[in-house]
Amino acid sequence: MGTKVLDKATSDKISFISYIIPEFASAYKMNIQDAYRYLKRYGGYDYLSKHWGALHTDNVIWAVHDIYKICYKNGGLR
Repeated sequence: MGTKVLDKATSDKISFISYIIPEFASAYKMNIQDAYRYLKRYGGYDYLSKHWGALHTDNVIWAVHDIYKICYKNGGLR
């Protein structure tokens, strides 16, 4: 079996998502697992996955807030 190399866009997306979830957790006083579950449950993860390209160019505070607004709109209450 050979090792597969990810293309740059996929690698960048994974890096950003791996970075922003702990930032979201910290901002809203959650542990990382709870933040991940919250994002998955209320659509934040899908939004993040779809729009990471735009979100990663923004200030982390605004990116986290944008993701929160999506979750809130979908029933998240934090």
